[in-house]
Formats: sequence, structure tokens, C-alpha cells
Amino acid sequence: QVQLVESGGGLVQAGGSLRLSCAASEGTLSRYTMGWFRQAPGKEREFVAAITRSFGIKYYKDSVKGRFTISRDNTKNTLYLQMNSLKPEDTAVYYCAAVRSGVVYDSVHEYDYWGQGTQVTVSS
Repeated sequence: QVQLVESGGGLVQAGGSLRLSCAASEGTLSRYTMGWFRQAPGKEREFVAAITRSFGIKYYKDSVKGRFTISRDNTKNTLYLQMNSLKPEDTAVYYCAAVRSGVVYDSVHEYDYWGQGTQVTVSS
């Protein structure tokens, strides 16, 4: 089992950057494939990015490719999402998630553990 805590959200102008962190307060992240999801008001939670546990293979939603970078530091038991060139449509609550698998998933239904979320607001 793993408990996840996100941080790093906030208010930023369009074109700006934020780095989100997801720390495991319990458990070892190296055993899990990790993902970032987001949920805007009135919309379903959607996949943003994921990284596998073993080889660090990364997978991104098309609209964030080239702007967002997912990474992990297993020595710090922490997952990151570096977000550059932010747009107003990136505004959402961002969640990290974990699944004990070596495979990348882009569906919310595949992930077993979730953080509480952190708000990202991008002003135009």
C-alpha cells in the first residue's frame, strides 16, 4: 500500500511554469508505475502523463507533449510533473496515482492509489 501527497500547485499566468510533486508518505514508489491526472470543473478526470516503475518509460497526453515532463526520483520516493508554457486550459485539480505494475496505463480505472489533488490555475 502507498499513500500519496501532492504539492506545488498554484496560480500562474499563461506561459508560466509550475512543478508538481507527489511524495509517498507510506510505501515505496519504485514498486509502482506512476501517473498524473487532472480534473477540470464539470469534466471527467483525464490522463496527463505516466512513467513506468522499472525503465522509466514515459507516456503523455498529446496536448501536453513538449510542455510537460514527468519524472521520478526513487531515492526521494517522489514523483514530479514539470509544466512549462502553461495555458488556461491546463487549469484543473491535478492528482498523482500509483499502480503496482510495470505497464503504463492511461485509464483512471487501472490505478489503485490516489493523492488528494493540488489545484493549478492558469490565468490568461
